[in-house]
Amino acid sequence: MPELTRRHALAVAAALTAAAPLAAVPAARADDDGHHHGGTPGSPAAFDEVYKGRRIQGRPASGGGHHHGDGGYGVFVDGVELHVMRNADGSWISVISHYDPVTTPRAAARAAVDELQGAPLLPFPAN
Repeated sequence: MPELTRRHALAVAAALTAAAPLAAVPAARADDDGHHHGGTPGSPAAFDEVYKGRRIQGRPASGGGHHHGDGGYGVFVDGVELHVMRNADGSWISVISHYDPVTTPRAAARAAVDELQGAPLLPFPAN
């Protein structure tokens, strides 16, 4: 077996580093309803459903508000806004599940309902 040289190891590391941005580009995928979305940036489709007895809604945000002027996305649990944020890799997090990214705002709303375990979502104070 050939001996691994420092030069070879650095070449492999450089190749992996160069390929890493390509791996981060999201491929076309299906959301929770099976609708396909490509890897292009933009707002996901609106949703309105009852999940475990709680009404969850999501829609592209417009107008004032915390992140609404920048083409954000609004998510609501029983009419109370659940603050969500899209990460650079395309995943979504919420104030409830900040350290558990999910693939869609709908999944973020469902994860929040799961975490709340029947407790009401309290409004998040704006600064």
